[in-house]
Amino acid sequence: MSELQTEENYEKLKECELFILDMDGTLYLGDDVFEGAVDFIHTLERTGKQYIYLTNNSSRAGADYIGRLRRLGFPCEKENVFTSGMATGLYLQQNYPGKKCCVVGTKAFREELERYGTQIDDENAEVVVVGFDTELVYHELERAVHFLRRGAPFIAANPDWVCPMPHDEVLPDCGSICALLTASSGVEPFYIGKPNRNIVDVIAKERGIHNSRICCVGDRLYTDIAVAQNAETVSVLVLSGETDEKMVRETERKPSYVLSDVRAISAILEGRDA
Repeated sequence: MSELQTEENYEKLKECELFILDMDGTLYLGDDVFEGAVDFIHTLERTGKQYIYLTNNSSRAGADYIGRLRRLGFPCEKENVFTSGMATGLYLQQNYPGKKCCVVGTKAFREELERYGTQIDDENAEVVVVGFDTELVYHELERAVHFLRRGAPFIAANPDWVCPMPHDEVLPDCGSICALLTASSGVEPFYIGKPNRNIVDVIAKERGIHNSRICCVGDRLYTDIAVAQNAETVSVLVLSGETDEKMVRETERKPSYVLSDVRAISAILEGRDA
């Protein structure tokens, strides 16, 4: 793997205090938990590392992930979860307070935004907000295009084109929905989630940990690894999801480390062969 990564040894990885973890394609696919993934979390706990499950999947609320992760066997408390939906709610709170929003997203996404004070008004909107909408109906798209063509800002939770599923299947994700809206309106979205570094900076400030002591782990070059590079953290690309070795060779900016899966991180932290 040495030709695929930038670091020659694992010292920077071992020195990290906080691990920011992608979920889909990194710890599991659908309801299928990867072998060794739960033990990886226990390894982080045994070695004194903090961890946060960070997902660009904006179709679910943070509370949903706590329950889901626990059902899959992962340790998880409220402080261990942060989603692009939560980050979008914070962004709207800080930048568009009191603005009425037309939302293309799941019921859970809409409720998450409302927890941060977002005013949802799909008929008299000043801002268009889009998430990964697994409950999408055509009328939502129609409304969003209407407001975008009349000058409404276009805010999107995450840029992912697809959401990986078991058996080599995928679902159209937020980025694909936004591409349709851009083609229809001519307006490009401003994305909140990975690879925007702000989502990592907020976590770093809250935890009081310098970015150089944070490791972002994920399976996607254009979100998980890009956010690590943009935020100047250590990055680990795992080959258990969307990305393969050929894609890594073809990318200009290499991850800090490329490993087969999260079990290899456990081995490194515990001083075993990766």
